[in-house]
Amino acid sequence: MNTVEREIPQEFQITKLINQDTYLVNGELKEWKGETTEVYSSIHTLNDKGEYTPTLLGSIPYMAEPEANDALEAAANAFGKGKGLWPTMKVADRIACMEKFVKQMEGKREEVVKLLMWEIGKNLPDSQKEFDRTVEYIYDTIEEYKQLDRDSANFKKHDGVYAHIRRGPLGIVLCLGPYNYPLNETFALLIPALIMGNTAIFKPAKHGVLLISPLLEAFRSSFPKGVVNIVYGRGRQVAAPIMQSGRIDVLALIGNSKSAIALQDQHPYKNRLRLVLGLEAKNPAIILPDADLDLAIDECIAGTLSFNGQRCTALKLVYVHEDIVDEFNKRFAKRVDALKFGNPWEPGVMLTPLPEPGKPDYIQELIDDALEKGAHIINKKGGEKTENYIFPAVLYPVNKEMRVYHEEQFGPVIPVISFTDIEEPINDIANSNYGQQVSLFGKDIKELASLIDTLVNLVCRVNLNSSCQRGPDVYPFTGRKDSAVSTLSVHDALRSFSIRTFVASKDNDYNNRILTDLLGSKASNFVSTDYIL
Repeated sequence: MNTVEREIPQEFQITKLINQDTYLVNGELKEWKGETTEVYSSIHTLNDKGEYTPTLLGSIPYMAEPEANDALEAAANAFGKGKGLWPTMKVADRIACMEKFVKQMEGKREEVVKLLMWEIGKNLPDSQKEFDRTVEYIYDTIEEYKQLDRDSANFKKHDGVYAHIRRGPLGIVLCLGPYNYPLNETFALLIPALIMGNTAIFKPAKHGVLLISPLLEAFRSSFPKGVVNIVYGRGRQVAAPIMQSGRIDVLALIGNSKSAIALQDQHPYKNRLRLVLGLEAKNPAIILPDADLDLAIDECIAGTLSFNGQRCTALKLVYVHEDIVDEFNKRFAKRVDALKFGNPWEPGVMLTPLPEPGKPDYIQELIDDALEKGAHIINKKGGEKTENYIFPAVLYPVNKEMRVYHEEQFGPVIPVISFTDIEEPINDIANSNYGQQVSLFGKDIKELASLIDTLVNLVCRVNLNSSCQRGPDVYPFTGRKDSAVSTLSVHDALRSFSIRTFVASKDNDYNNRILTDLLGSKASNFVSTDYIL
């Protein structure tokens, strides 16, 4: 997709390169004078020679083990083996820091949204939604944390023992987010980790890295030194030595299982390592013969091709009953071909340039493999390729010999499989390495009831007559098998990044006087029945 400067609305033009020459460690934006990596957008513009080429956006530091160790040392000192200012701080004071951060973040909306479009090709409405949803998530997390504290502001008594039970931090968190939601999903890890009293080392994703730049000062000024440390570079250069130290208490990663396993293997004390992982999925749609086809097609368009299918929750296999598969294919293929491809800021655009340079070639490999093994491209535009895009190909019939059946395509190709017996897709889901979600389309109550009762034991979310998705963020987001470890939601994430801890006291006059005086003195940040409004 080529464009020229005059075609870009002024508010979305890149008028100045962002050369990120600072990084946040130990509460200080340190100047970077070492090697850098240039950051390009896959959106092509005219260069000085009059050629259409990927657009240079700026540069980021290329860091290595020394900088990784500095960040780790800062995070470790801030946590202080549980004795640091941040983990022992009053809940109300940690909340005040988070509120300060999010208020500053809100002022950076325009900059971050523009970079979301340029760096990862996300269209304007979805980029705005990602920013706004992230801000909302932070406010919801603050409110949920307040409620968690309110619920803990009391004493329990059982068998003559009083207990004051709260949730405490786990330690040092290594936070690695994904490129497809570099703001929202990264912050869905980072924000609850921080507010629970952990300290963090955060490395931005490989794409969508410059959009963190406008937020660096907000992080620096909102939290005590060493609580948040932001480093740049390749995972093997930065994340690996941090894990090898054995000092990381929580690995928080949204990405793929290979990366997660590789990082876990670096840690010398795996029994000490808590995992919060959102990994890959191969979510299917199952379209029953009595399904409302108009509704099913609408939802499958959104499910397979929102952000070009670059979502772990995307529909990556579409099972259609043989009685309706011909009609579904005809109408679905026509709808796919009608989708508008363009630059992210153009009105009505759903399909946009792919941020990964090698992705069009990879999708082409999947298409070629499927065609060799009996599939056909059933939409007219399917497979049309440019340097930074490949038009969605609807493939039918797909079978288990094809790579596209097994591999998480994470891009614009849609495998369609027909079935006669509902046990066929059910068995496929049961035998899959993944178990995140499924979309189920139909209306027969008896059949739906039976399928739901089975599917809830195979995946973690059954979407009835709707596409798979993560939100609303108050609902649990997790998966079985290779799809996730731990649960993320506004409520569950706070639990995932903390552990129950409590003070116990036998019920006798001596202890009770001490507890009464302790509460009255307000000397302890932990032993407190104060109610946060």
